[in-house]
Amino acid sequence: MTNGTTRTERHVAAIDQGTTSSRCIIFDHGGAIVAADQREHQQIFPKPGWVEHDAMELWTTTQAVVAGALAKAGLRADQLSALGITNQRETTVLWDRATGKPVHHAIVWQDTRTAALCADLGGADGQDRFREITGLPLASYFSGPKAAWLLEHVPGLRRRAERGEIAFGTIDSWLIWNLTGGIDGGVHVTDVTNAGRTLLMNLDTLQWDPSILSAMGIPEAMLPEIRPSAEVYGTAVGQLAGVPVASALGDQQAAVFGQTCYGVGEAKNTYGTGSFLLLNTGERPVPSKNGLLTTMGYQLGGERPVYCLEGSIAITGALVQWFRDQLGIIRDAAEIEPLAASVDDNGGAYIVPAFSGLYAPYWRADARGVITGLTRYVTKAHLARAVLEATSWQTREVVDAMYEDSGVRITSLKVDGGMTANGLLMQHQADVLGVPVIRPVVAETTCLGAAYAAGLATGVWQDLDELRAHWKRDSEWTPRMPVEEREREYANWHKAVERSLGWTDDRVATGG
Repeated sequence: MTNGTTRTERHVAAIDQGTTSSRCIIFDHGGAIVAADQREHQQIFPKPGWVEHDAMELWTTTQAVVAGALAKAGLRADQLSALGITNQRETTVLWDRATGKPVHHAIVWQDTRTAALCADLGGADGQDRFREITGLPLASYFSGPKAAWLLEHVPGLRRRAERGEIAFGTIDSWLIWNLTGGIDGGVHVTDVTNAGRTLLMNLDTLQWDPSILSAMGIPEAMLPEIRPSAEVYGTAVGQLAGVPVASALGDQQAAVFGQTCYGVGEAKNTYGTGSFLLLNTGERPVPSKNGLLTTMGYQLGGERPVYCLEGSIAITGALVQWFRDQLGIIRDAAEIEPLAASVDDNGGAYIVPAFSGLYAPYWRADARGVITGLTRYVTKAHLARAVLEATSWQTREVVDAMYEDSGVRITSLKVDGGMTANGLLMQHQADVLGVPVIRPVVAETTCLGAAYAAGLATGVWQDLDELRAHWKRDSEWTPRMPVEEREREYANWHKAVERSLGWTDDRVATGG
């Protein structure tokens, strides 16, 4: 038993280093939140399309929220059984192994400066050049091209990297290295879920792919060791001295784990500004022909890895913000539900929120937002309903693409994120998918997933069945819409999408 604590005293901490803030949440043995702390960090925009973070600030805010959460919980570090990490994916930092200082600001996943580099790398094969090996399109989204850009643009960096003086990492690697000692013996590792978002890892071997490293000009000497998602990587020093650092998962994969989507066909959707839907496809990577990403789900210790299909939707919650801020029809996001509920249907109106193109399953940069089906009958209440329904229909399209690729039908959809507070939307989501939609009691599913994985690696929890038993549903919505109505409405949605395509001359597919 870790740290000599009794069963009822065991606590696990999770760090969630996200795009806009760092959080630390401490969970008890039942998976309930004991305490949490959160701090925002600076967003740096040096040029249009460029997005950076100060990696030292990320480390400083991480230390601060860990201290804050411990203080709120009234716990000492030696009362923690384990520490897990979940992080913004694809954000890339290179640092000097001797000084511990980053050689440049971290380049954030949203940053588009590598678009031209990716086009050059694609050559005649285009975006699909490395897809068979990595499951990913060649796009500025991913970490490998960001590292290649830094090697080209920071003077003398390539030579130092080839000599082994420079370390590459996504944010999980940067935090683990610092937590376990930094320049004084820090462990340089990453997990399969984060490595799988670099465009450098072979999905089958779970190792760095030599042919891609050569093509991108990335020295293997700078790369971390790829390890399972749940495993003790090392022991923390400093404020968390003695605590095992025992998990790392990219944020969307951590949500899969926290939602206990451990069986083939189990899926989760996170509703934020956009939405990320991941489907567990089991122990085999499923190639996508329908605009999805083939990605890692998780790997526990020495067990076989679990793979997922991932569908990214650009605009879901952001459409409600647009309805509020740009149109001024509502003053608060919560007002949309009663307004939409004041009518029985959308009045024939559909809104396709292709504000900057469409993501999965279309990947059409030439699409733009449209409102269709307008008549004098349509009111602001019908438009409010169309705003919510746009999220459901886009999710249905991703689910259909997943079935086309994998032959796996989802059995239910577990949901998290801010929009899940909207019961009308959740009911419509169940109606258009034809499966139950389930919201858990603990909404902080990314942190919970990192905690679960770390606790599994250290014996706090014994197996996946025990974690399933801890997971508790808060609400469930079951389908009520007749099948004929569902399919008629879906056909109308597709007609609306067709009218959004081809609005600009830019026919180049958006990144992955």
